[in-house]
Amino acid sequence: MISQTISHYRISQKLGGGGMGVVYEAEDLRLGRRVALKFLPEELAEDSQARDRFQREARAASALNHPNICTIYDIGEADGRHFIVMEYLEGSTLKYRIEENRFRLINCLILERKSPMRWMWPTRRELFIAT
Repeated sequence: MISQTISHYRISQKLGGGGMGVVYEAEDLRLGRRVALKFLPEELAEDSQARDRFQREARAASALNHPNICTIYDIGEADGRHFIVMEYLEGSTLKYRIEENRFRLINCLILERKSPMRWMWPTRRELFIAT
């Protein structure tokens, strides 16, 4: 899909994927901005329930306005490919952030030297920083 143009979006690179879609970085040729395109997997394109779920995801996300949630610009279909157009955000993936924070939290749970059976639990502040 790299270098292909779908509707008025030119795909530049794959960003990631999962069970409900594959996400690509693209350029909106009409507005001249970078966007993220999430495509419904080809194997689910004929599944009406999967298409409905995909569209509900887009509608639900578009109803939210929060700095930690990307903005949904559009939903579309071209050449049988269903997609969601969303704000492109720089940074690490959610999977990476979860793993990074899990590692930090585990590092907070240090065994106390006095008794091998006692744990020293993190303070409330340490838990806040870890998340």
